[in-house]
Order: sequence, then structure tokens, then C-alpha cells
Amino acid sequence: MLQKRLLAAVLALLPAASHAQAPADSATFLLHKFAQRIGKETYHLTRTAQAHTYAVDFKFVDRGSPVALKAQIAVTPTGEPLRLAVKGQTSRFSSINDTVRIDGGQARIRVDDALRTDKLTGLGFPVAGYSPGTGQWLLLRYWQQHGRPASLAMLPSGTVRIREDGQDTLQFQNRPLLLRRYVLKGLVWGNELLWTDQQGNLIGIITNDAEGDKLELLAQPYEALLPALIGKAAGHGMRLFRAEMGATAAAKSAAPAPLLAIVGGTVVDVVRGRSIPNGVVLLQGGKVLKVGTAAAVAVPKGARVIRAEGKTVLPGLWDMHAHFQQAEWGPAYLAAGVTTVRDCGNEFDYINAVQQTIDSGQGVGPRILKAGIIDGDSPMALGIVRANTPAEAAQVVQMYKANGYAQIKLYSSLKPEIVRAICEEAHRAGFTVTGHIPEGMTLMQGVAAGMDQVNHLQYVVRLLKRNPDRSLILDDTTSARVFAFLKAHRTVIDPTVGVFELGFRSTKDDIKELEPDFARLPQPLQALFINMGGAPADAAKAAPFFASFPRLVKALYDQGIPIVAGTDMGFPGTSLARELELYVQGGLTPMQALQTATIAAARAMKMDARAGSLDVGKQADVVIIDGNPLKQIRDVRRVQLVVKDGQPYEPAQMRKLADFQK
Repeated sequence: MLQKRLLAAVLALLPAASHAQAPADSATFLLHKFAQRIGKETYHLTRTAQAHTYAVDFKFVDRGSPVALKAQIAVTPTGEPLRLAVKGQTSRFSSINDTVRIDGGQARIRVDDALRTDKLTGLGFPVAGYSPGTGQWLLLRYWQQHGRPASLAMLPSGTVRIREDGQDTLQFQNRPLLLRRYVLKGLVWGNELLWTDQQGNLIGIITNDAEGDKLELLAQPYEALLPALIGKAAGHGMRLFRAEMGATAAAKSAAPAPLLAIVGGTVVDVVRGRSIPNGVVLLQGGKVLKVGTAAAVAVPKGARVIRAEGKTVLPGLWDMHAHFQQAEWGPAYLAAGVTTVRDCGNEFDYINAVQQTIDSGQGVGPRILKAGIIDGDSPMALGIVRANTPAEAAQVVQMYKANGYAQIKLYSSLKPEIVRAICEEAHRAGFTVTGHIPEGMTLMQGVAAGMDQVNHLQYVVRLLKRNPDRSLILDDTTSARVFAFLKAHRTVIDPTVGVFELGFRSTKDDIKELEPDFARLPQPLQALFINMGGAPADAAKAAPFFASFPRLVKALYDQGIPIVAGTDMGFPGTSLARELELYVQGGLTPMQALQTATIAAARAMKMDARAGSLDVGKQADVVIIDGNPLKQIRDVRRVQLVVKDGQPYEPAQMRKLADFQK
């Protein structure tokens, strides 16, 4: 018995490639989003003397929308790449059509309609991103067979870094199962985690899909391991990020806030809608100590002085529609001046771990306000937190309350009668309720059932009439009735106009109009966003309709309906700037737009007594802008320094931490 244990221990320390099995002729992997099974990937292997060819079918259904692609991956019998052909969708809003053929030291590459030939000068493997998982597994085998290099070129573009990160022991069928854990970086933005068994067979991958949502792939026999692997992924992901931060950055994040004096800038008072030229803001102990003109506020001895002449000093910005799906979002938000986010639905264990890591100073990122998502049983449902009866509604609300959530978010498949039960229980628990309007209900019915806030402008749009070109009519009796109802109920609207702009854009248009810093995004994100949108003809047809959206925001605002700025992710951090630009495009003044991302957001979350503006006693969250967004809202992108809880962060350092390019 002792000899068997010693032999097992020795085998566990050997490289996986040294005792890898030949691949099976076929395999099935189950796909999950928010821990809910949504589809599967299968491969079938054909062997000849020249090639092993994997024919892969990948398909899931995300909230009723099918996402499917087919791939063919051919390697030599020893694992050297020969060709990749992949075509289909990578998300509800993005597609792929790539072909790579390798022969004689050259790669013939087609990406959509663009053709090129690259000379191969080193190691490289054709891979299509996060999907299909079979491609990731073959990439891993290639890396192992070539001595585990620090990095590998990806074809058609990019670089991937792979390393073995350790082992995890899980309980499976009442026995311990030892898995090897690998970290892959470069296929998607940030770190992926991949597990194999001791023979090198793929067991699971936890990654992000092309919408940035958590996606899990599990070999079919091992689906029961999903909850354990999600928990492992949250812990390992934040550990990896802490290691990348380094000891110095981590210590700074956890250190007491210094006494800061921001001197000479134009201080924006979002509560009173005014600005203070040549202002001084004193911050101490994570709070605003004093604010006023340089003549009225003396700078204490020993304060760290931050010169802000010619610059604008804003309160920290809020993104009221975030989905914090990976550690890299933290520094990306801070680099963009976002110091508070409302996370509008996430995997329960994951977001709790992320929030705890940031709040304890072990990670960097904005303050996270968690909105706990609830859906109902349906083919369109999202996630596994469901309520189909009043008793289930009460149980779920109490679960969120016990875990420090700030709000409840309703999703699209809830039964109308359950909406009222959730809202009543949420209000008794001290929560407000936001979310989607469930199918079978109108916005007015949702609000009448108790919803305090609504995510996405589309639910207002559905109530309005249209012109022949599909543009919205905003000055008729129908719109007047809708606006009066929303105003009477003080319903808060989170428009997320920017995410609609991404969906309606032509993929032939210059994406730098939406994101001027596009070239600095991590390469996997560039590939994702370039393909997000539609054909030019479809975009032209939708243009009058979408052009109404910013004008609708202005109409709602003018009627006194609270507007809060949110992005639904989009470009990491900077999509909030685009959201504000669209509000100004629709007719809001820059000051009004900035208020939607500061004091109005704090009011919506009932936190305006302690956050949302630069007033004495409030949280020391500050953004210094190298420009004047009150004159040109696009200047809000020119973030020079961010202060959260009195602790300063350099945007360049944050972007580096988030894997942005120089």
C-alpha cells in the first residue's frame, strides 16, 4: 500500500506530456454561463498517416439566442499544426470567419475577406480564442511538446502565455481526483484557468466568452465538479492578480490614506451645478476634509500636494451597470476615473470573492455595489438563482441580504406574479429593485408591481411610437403619458446607450470614433470589438432608430426622470466616457451628463449623504482631468490621477496592470 502511494506521488510530479494518453476519437464538453448549462461542444477525430483532424461543433443558447460555430483543426500525428478553419458566432453579437493553412514554413491566413501570407520564424499555433475548447487543449499539448516556452505566437494574431500553476484535489464520485491546473493568458482578456487530469485529458476551462461573461466548459462525465471549479477559479484568479500587482502595489492599496491637498484646479460641484476656479480639495482618512478656493482653504503642513493648475477636479465617477467578470476590470475602471460600480448580476461566489479581495486591500479596483440577480425558470433564463414562488422569492432576497448586497436585480424570465412578491420582500429587507422588465410585462406594469429602477432604455422605447424611418416620436400624447408615469413614480432609468451603439454600428466603420484609445486595448479585446456590430446596410437602416436614443435620454431628463450612467461593460472603463458623450450628443449639458455618473448615481443608491460629490465628510473619491470636460465632454477621458478612499492611483500603472498595451 505504501509503495502504491509513493508511486502515485512520483507520477503526480512528472510533466503531463510524459504520460499523456492518445486523444480519444470523440469527446463532449458541456458549456455553462453563470453556472447554468447552456450548450455543448463535441469533437470527432479522424486519423490518417498525414494528419489528425478534429471536426468540432460548438453551440450554446444564451437567453434564447443560438450561438454556434464549426471548426476543423488538423495537426500532424506528432501534434504540429497544419490548418484551422473556424466559422460562426462567438457571442450573440460577434462572429468569426478565419482560416489558417501552414505549409513549408509559411502560414496562409484569411480573416473574413482579408488575405495574407506570413513567414513562420518560430513556434506558433492556430487558435481562434476562447472557443472551441478543443483548440485550447491542442494548443496546450503543442506547448508541452515544445518544452513549455514562456510564450507562443497565435495565428492569425496575438501571443499566448501558458504556465502550469499547480494542482487541485477535488472530490469526485466519493474519491479524490487530482487535477493539473494551467493558466493561459492572451486568448481572452486576462487569465483563463484550464484543468486536465494526470493523463493530460481536458477536464475543464473557466474563461470569459466574447461578451465578457463568465463561461465554463466541463468534460461531460465531470459536470458535477462545476461548483467546486468555480470556487477554485475565483480564489486562484484573485491570487494570480495579487501576484501580478506585486508586493509594493498591494502594500500601497492596503496602506492608510495619506493627507492629500489637490491645489489649483477647477473643482466641479456636481450638487450645485457650479465650478470653483483655483480650488483646493483636502483629503484625510479616506474622507473629504475641506473644499474651497485657494484663498479660503490653507494647505496643512506635511500634506502631499498635488498640483492641478489648468486641470479639472471631479468627484469619482460611477458606472451604474457593470458586470465585474475578471480581476482586470478593477484597474481598468480606476484608470478611467471610475471609483464606484454597481455590479448588475454575477456569479454569487465569484463576485463575493472579488469584492472581499478589493475591500481588504489585497486587490485594486473600484467600490463594488452588488445587485443580486433573480430569474425564473424558462428556456430564456440566465443563471441558477431562480424564484418561481413567493417562498422562493423571500428565500433568495434574504440570501442576498445576508451576503452584503446593495440591491435586487430582476431578470427577463420571472413570472409577472412573482415580480410583486420579490419587490415586496426586497422593500421589507431595505433593498431597492432594478432590472429588466420580465417578458409578458410592460415597463409600467413592472413599476406598478414595485420596481424602483429599470436597466436599459429599450423598455422605454417599447412604449413609444415611431416615424416611418423607425425614429422615435418624443412629442406626442403617448410619450407624454409614459414620461408622466415615470416621473410620478420617480423611476430611475439606466439607459446603457453605448452598448446599443456597439450593437447597431457597421463593422466597416472606424471603431476609434467610439473608442479613441482602441489601439491600446489588449489584443484579444481588439479582435472582439472589431467584429461587434452588423453589416453596413443593416447599420444604415438602424441609424435613424438609434439616433433617437440619446434624444430620448434628454427628453426623460427634461421631464425630471432620474438618469444614471451605466455601460453594461463595453470597452473596459472608458465606455462610461462614451456613455456621457452620447448624453451630450442628445442634448444634455456636460455638467448634467457628469451628474448622471456622480451625484445622481449616489442618490439612486441612497448613498448621497456620504458619496457622489466633493463635499466635506464624503468619501475621498476624486478624478483629476487634464482638460475641461465642462466645455468638451470628451476630455473626461484624459484622466491624470484617480483617488479612491484617499489613496491615489496612477492611470498608466493601472492600465499596465490591466494588460493594456503601451
